[in-house]
This record gives sequence, structure tokens and C-alpha cells, in this order.
Amino acid sequence: MKKLVLSLVLFTSLSSAAVSTAFAAPLAERASLAPMLEHVTPAVVIVSTTQTANVPESLRNLDESELRRFFSDPSARGLQSSPGRQVRGMGSGVIVDADKGYIVTNNHVIANADVINVALQDGREFKATLIGSDPSTDVALLQIDATGLEALQLAEIDEVRVGDYVVAIGNPFGVGQTVTQGIVSALGRGGLNNDNYEDFIQTDAAINMGNSGGALVNLDGELIGINTAIISGSGTSAGIAFAVPVNMIAAVMDQLEQFGEVRRGQLGVQIQDLTSAMESALQTGAGRGALVTSVLPGSAAERAGLEVSDVIVAVDKDSVDSGRDLRNIVGLLRLNQEVTLQVYRDGKKQSLNAVIGGVEESVAANEAQPNRSLADPEFLGAQLRNLDASRNAGNGGVEVVSVEQQSPAWRAGLRPGDVIYEVNRNDVESLQDFNELIAGQSPVTALSVVRQNRRMLVIVS
Repeated sequence: MKKLVLSLVLFTSLSSAAVSTAFAAPLAERASLAPMLEHVTPAVVIVSTTQTANVPESLRNLDESELRRFFSDPSARGLQSSPGRQVRGMGSGVIVDADKGYIVTNNHVIANADVINVALQDGREFKATLIGSDPSTDVALLQIDATGLEALQLAEIDEVRVGDYVVAIGNPFGVGQTVTQGIVSALGRGGLNNDNYEDFIQTDAAINMGNSGGALVNLDGELIGINTAIISGSGTSAGIAFAVPVNMIAAVMDQLEQFGEVRRGQLGVQIQDLTSAMESALQTGAGRGALVTSVLPGSAAERAGLEVSDVIVAVDKDSVDSGRDLRNIVGLLRLNQEVTLQVYRDGKKQSLNAVIGGVEESVAANEAQPNRSLADPEFLGAQLRNLDASRNAGNGGVEVVSVEQQSPAWRAGLRPGDVIYEVNRNDVESLQDFNELIAGQSPVTALSVVRQNRRMLVIVS
């Protein structure tokens, strides 16, 4: 028995050694990113800028150390200043069209620059022309007059998955081209700036100041995004970084090339995310999407036949899971572009054709209403009263007499003169009806309102 055990141990050891020896070289080759990077890194460039600093007249004769008493250390931001009022910035960029010499970078890298220079990996330097930029997506398009350029292929964004390995390439802290590796940590991130159009790829690849505008590529060397922002208390990599995805870059580039700016399409609706609580209250049948709370007169939405309480779940082939999805999709469409909207109305799915244009606004939802008596005329800071049926096409309703500014009712969107005719799609003919309906303590209260002959949906949550 002892001999048998010893034989097995020896066999296992020898077999392991044989396997290790046999596969050592191929495994090392497969583990290296070098072959892919040889093709990718020539397409990633250093972008440097110079601009005139607005230094007050009284400070212009101070030396560098004295200036630091008045301003934060410029070098900590990747900037260098001089008493000559010149400020230099540095970031990264990606060549996306070798024939035209097109380079994409971040808007914040080149914003307000007087001179933009591009340095290639092979040591050549060129003065760049700004074709156009879009602060709302933080994308800018540059052009250089150069030959022998290498460009990156754009990946299919739909094929990018959480957990995919990615490589970030850029110029952190101005030290020169640097490569870091990580994974896709999340997709569809937003909320860094609610005024912007955000659909970020999140990654844990080390990204620092100076990486902005650089490439985020997959293991096939295809561009999936340009690195844009980090979340960090120290200003250095904390493993949470964001990249603008290639589908957004391509849409913005197309317009910048033609117009020098993005001529943003708009649908003309006020919207909110359809939450599970709203779905329970409204019974739309959609389950998720962008809930239409108002349709603006004369807008693309009105011409398409959209109605209050419709839920938009897709624009052409792009699914809409939230209000932010709809805003991002429509915001990158062209004016007068024809699209098909997939909409849920009264529990049924239907298609509507729209021509993009018009004006888009936003609306906010707020706090829930506590228990109240059936005669209570106050609702979250709004004073209500019964409305004569003759003033509401014979259907009665509740009129909003006044609304205290910054109250929950005000923040939810109620305004004096509004007529509430439905609560969670139930008719309201009197103040008593209203109070009975909201006494059910639904997590969300959807108020159907008429304002200046226009129907709206006001969500209180």
C-alpha cells in the first residue's frame, strides 16, 4: 500500500512538472498585452494646450511662489502657470480617422485653449485644429495634417459587458504614455452632472489626471470609450473611473464634423422614470421606461400623438429603461430625424412615428402625503378647493388655489390654477374624492392635471 501511494505522488509531481514545462512559453505569450498594444498605442496621443490666464493686474508681477498663496497649486491639476500669464494644460487623445487626421479628446482638455498641440508616439508634433466640441458630452474633435497615422477601430458597444478586461492608455500627470489594465465595472453610469448627457462605462483601471481623452480599449484593441472622469478624494486613482462610450462619441463626432457643434434633437415631453411603485399605481403594463408627465404644445411629441401617462420603452432599436435613457438617446438624434417610438398606453403596446425637434424640459417628484381628513383643503403646501363642474367640461375636479414655494407640492410641479381631475387614474370630482383617493397611502401619487388647457401628469412620491 505504501509503495502504491508513493508511486501516485511521484506520478502527480512528474506530471505537473511536465505540464508546467510544456505550457510555460505559450502561457506567457497569452498573458502578455504587448502584441495588442503594439498596434494600439501609436493611435493614442498627448494633447497639450496653452491659454492666456486671467491674472489680476495687481498680481501680475508676483513670482510663482507668491502666486501659490492666492491660487491652488497648478501642478496638482496638470497645469503650469507663469507670471507671463500663460497656462499650459496636458491630456490625451485618440486618433479615430488616419486619413482625415481626426483625433477625439475631452472637451475639458481643450476648453478655452489658444493653442492645441498633439504629440505622437513616434515623436512627431503637430499643431491641431479644433473642428468642434460638445461640453454636454465632454467630447471634442481635433484635426492634424499628418501622414502615416494609425487609428483605432470603434468597438460595438452592445458587445461590451461588465467583467470584460479593458486597457486604459493615456498620459497621466504628464509622465508620458502609460498603460493600465482593469475590467468594466459597470455600464450606463450617470449622475455626475445632471445637466450633461451621461452613459458612462465605469472601470477600475488606474486612471489619473492627464489620462483625460485617452483610450479605453478591449483586448482586441478596439476603442470602447475615452477616459473622462474619476471619483477620488485625493485626486488620484481610487479604482472608480468613467469613460464616454464609443456610440456616444460616434454620434457627437458626426455632428461636429458637419456643423462644428451638436444640434441636439428634442422630443418635447416632460418625463420621469417609471418605478415599480408608479407601475403599481398606474397599471401601465410597461414595467419600466420613461413615463410621460406632460406633452408640450406644438412639439414633436404632440405631432406624433404622444399622450400624458404614456410610457416610452424604445426609440427605434434602442431600449428605454429610464428617463435618462430617453434623454441620452433623443439628445444625440438629429433635428428632423424620423424615429419610431415604442409606447405603452392603457396596458397595450403600440408604435408611434415622430420627427425629432421641439423643446424638452424636466420635472421632479417628491414626498408622500400623510393621513388627512376628507375635508382637508391642504396638500403638501398646496391649498385646494372644489371646482365647479361647468369649468371642467362638466366633470368637476379640484382646483389648486395657491402653492407655497419650495413646498413638496411646489417641487413636485403643482401650480396655482391647476385642476386635478384624476388621482392614480381614478376620477376626481370633489375635494372629498381627492382625499379618499390619496388616503390609500400608495407609495406614489400620480395626479392628472389640466393647466392652461394642457394635460399633465404630476408625480408625488
